[in-house]
Amino acid sequence: MSFDDKSLADLKDIDLEYIHLKDKARSRPTRAVRSSHLMLLTIGAYLCTAIALWSQTSTSQTGDTNQSWTTTTESHKDNADPLRTTESHTQSGNRTVDKQAVERLGADGHYEPYQDIEKETIQVDAGTVRTVTRTFGRDADGAKTLVELTEEEKHTLAGGDSNVVRSTSHPDVDGTLQLVRRQIEETKNISQNVEETKTTVMLPSVNGGLDAAVKVQERREQGANGTVESQQTTLLPDGAGNWQVGEIRQATTRQNGENRTTEERVSLPDSEGKLGEVSRTVSKEEDNGSGEKRTTMETYSVAVPGAVGDGGLHLIERATTAQPTNSTGQQTTGQQVEQINPGDPGAGLRVTILTTNTVLQDPGGAQATRTVQARDANGNFGIISVDTTKSDNSHAIQVQIAPVEKPK
Repeated sequence: MSFDDKSLADLKDIDLEYIHLKDKARSRPTRAVRSSHLMLLTIGAYLCTAIALWSQTSTSQTGDTNQSWTTTTESHKDNADPLRTTESHTQSGNRTVDKQAVERLGADGHYEPYQDIEKETIQVDAGTVRTVTRTFGRDADGAKTLVELTEEEKHTLAGGDSNVVRSTSHPDVDGTLQLVRRQIEETKNISQNVEETKTTVMLPSVNGGLDAAVKVQERREQGANGTVESQQTTLLPDGAGNWQVGEIRQATTRQNGENRTTEERVSLPDSEGKLGEVSRTVSKEEDNGSGEKRTTMETYSVAVPGAVGDGGLHLIERATTAQPTNSTGQQTTGQQVEQINPGDPGAGLRVTILTTNTVLQDPGGAQATRTVQARDANGNFGIISVDTTKSDNSHAIQVQIAPVEKPK
């Protein structure tokens, strides 16, 4: 991973986590803001746990600076309305436009518009990139309505340093845009192998305007043999003008040939302000030499479902993903999720979710099927979703497996 590049997706994840922490120390946002955020988070959670299969068709391949493609994703989940997402990407010169249209199956059996996201990115000059993202929902009459506007400008400086300013606005009851969040991020290369990033999130204050609500300090160091160590410290105001540690995340990644191990530790302060480790995640990615890839992620926590905590870390979940190679053109990826049974926490882990993805490719195209099974209250496995996709481009289908939300 290059220190010179951070994806917008990663930054968005950080934003949401910071705001979640800050919500514990501040009053809740306005009803309009809560409604728009709830809609966005609901859609995001649905798409993350649903099928991630898509067909991609190149409609213009005249060069690196002028190209476009479209994708179509269909997501089906038990006890939820099916979603269909159409995405388009158009690049011409220094301007790129990405559009995403989400449709929801209506009561009449037809898909109806639900959400639209339009992102325009302009490479202003060699060191400046400006991005504007507009998110639209639907009002009670089904009309397309702007619910969020995000404006971002990133400057890359000599030596690889960079700074990013991202401002988010929501419409008020009269439709006038109001600034609700600003994030300022500064990244500096301290040395060849050390990078530091300081992020400040500003939220509306009771006196009007914006005040610093969350600060995050992150240091990443790349060592020998592909080892990367990082520490991310989140600071929150204590109400008296001082900043106190709200969370510390420490991660270490080690590379050994084709195998990689990542360990992340999360510490939180207790009621007396003393930091203590509350969770640990260990992820191992292995290649057995024959081409089969296997990933195992184990999660340890002081909070054990259905049990009274004793202050120690206990294994509460294990997700194992296997992707064998197949010379016939068919690729099958399976994931098994084991979790603690809240009704019998002392019995250890049991398999709760099984996911299988199958992609069949031939010169004429490709077809993919994803099946998810979950254990019900009686201990039996039942299919909760089956998703399929087809493409006339044999290289266009991609498959992603993410842990599926445990049914309630």
